[in-house]
Amino acid sequence: MNLLADECVAAEVVARLRADGHTVEAAGDNAPGAADDDVLTRAVNAGQILLTADNDFGELVYRLRRVHAGVVLLRLSGMVAADRAELVSEVFRNRAADLPGSFTVIEPNSVRVRRPPDTT
Repeated sequence: MNLLADECVAAEVVARLRADGHTVEAAGDNAPGAADDDVLTRAVNAGQILLTADNDFGELVYRLRRVHAGVVLLRLSGMVAADRAELVSEVFRNRAADLPGSFTVIEPNSVRVRRPPDTT
């Protein structure tokens, strides 16, 4: 899977997804401190699912109705880094078909996938 990891995503998560065979670009490598809107636009233009821990992307997607190729929001604060990386890896392994085009929230005890409304 082709992903753009926002700056707030733990290095352990990025490393684990790369080890699992995903292509993960780190947003901070080319544009550190970029505005959320710019990060989302960058992911859309590259056809990447955005991986973030920043709740502001929910506002961009739902209130401002910004187009996206998929957003995965990590709400995993307080978890040990290795456990966080394992959980994210497991979701990408088991729910890969659900993630493109969806807004997904990963929490320690739940995964919520919200698909865009059918416009046909």
